Amino acid sequence: MNRGGLADTMAALGAAARKAQRALGVSPHARRQAALGAAARELRARAADILAANAADLAAAGDRPAAFRDRLALDPARIAAMADGLEAIAARPDPLGVVDQAWRREDGLAFERVRVPLGVIAVIFESRPNVAADAAGLCLKAGNAVILRGGSESRRSVAAILEAVRAGIAEAGLPADAVQPVPTQDRAAVGHLLTMTEHVDLLIPRGGRSLVERVAAESRVPVLGHLMGLNHCYVHAGADRDMAVRIVVNAKMRRPGICGATETLLVDRAVADSHLPAIAAALAEAGCRLRGDPAARAIAPTMEPAAAGDWDTEWLDAVIGVRVVAGLDEALAHITAHGSGHTEAIITGDAAAAARFLDEVDAAIVLHNASTQFADGGEFGFGAEIGIATGRIHARGPVGAEHLTSYKYRVRGNGHVRP
Repeated sequence: MNRGGLADTMAALGAAARKAQRALGVSPHARRQAALGAAARELRARAADILAANAADLAAAGDRPAAFRDRLALDPARIAAMADGLEAIAARPDPLGVVDQAWRREDGLAFERVRVPLGVIAVIFESRPNVAADAAGLCLKAGNAVILRGGSESRRSVAAILEAVRAGIAEAGLPADAVQPVPTQDRAAVGHLLTMTEHVDLLIPRGGRSLVERVAAESRVPVLGHLMGLNHCYVHAGADRDMAVRIVVNAKMRRPGICGATETLLVDRAVADSHLPAIAAALAEAGCRLRGDPAARAIAPTMEPAAAGDWDTEWLDAVIGVRVVAGLDEALAHITAHGSGHTEAIITGDAAAAARFLDEVDAAIVLHNASTQFADGGEFGFGAEIGIATGRIHARGPVGAEHLTSYKYRVRGNGHVRP
């Protein structure tokens, strides 16, 4: 597609999304619920087609790392989970029309603040095809149109998923163009999305550091930031050893390629001799490579030596950095220096230490005695998420349908004029 043709295509895509959003934004909640339910049924009915498309994507991926293939792969359970997620989104309360503030002046002029859609949202993502269903469902629930641009590695899977979702939207009598796939893998299409201020109200990047940094640097459209998940588990001096083993192995190895996976393990010196050998052995048995600092390697010599850059690495793989720290202060200092503001966890039976950790760690999600893999909108009860926002503007943490709204003020008078 030539550059002039691509510009026209993207402009037409944006215009169609804007038109569809106007209808969607004033649609009854029951109609949007029906569309989500129909989309879920279509996903289940087309599971064989979606799996065939995904098999082609996996074949084209070749011998990419196991964690990458896990992010890309679909199976019947994951398709069912996508459909279940759409139904869970449908079951939540309508985020639109909610009056969250209301007041009346002495002269009778009445004010209220009401939730309304953001408008048109563009989502740029990479290898995880389920993002397409989650993003489409959440935007639909909140009355937003969405333009989706997936990575080339998942293009067949994403196309099959979005065909099912669009069919469900149309079945419910809403405009299918409320969900718009970018029809080309030309990388220049991303550049157009970053400047389509006339048609796009918010841009959400879901991908690696290079994608997020490019979007942050070049976008003229407001961006809801989703930085890398450089997450820590801190095993405090008050941690139960068996609990620590169970949580750390899950936090790292349940799905090492997702943004909620733990990337660095911090172990308090007071319990390093008693706890670290068991944790290291369990991680190694689960297939994880450990890269330790000198103090950690002195206790578990089979670890590889850690390099300085390891503390700033989002592995997205079965690799973890391990450091022994002198106590809570040093753990907090390490997280402040190297964390990405995504998800941080402390394992301890000491309530005072846990309270201090939860108060002082500056991250979107902080956990006590729980795996970082709970960093997921579905686990928070949102049905799904469009991402984990690591910034501070508009939304933070798992972003559900209610976070994809803005507000307007409605003012009612009775012939009021301003003196």
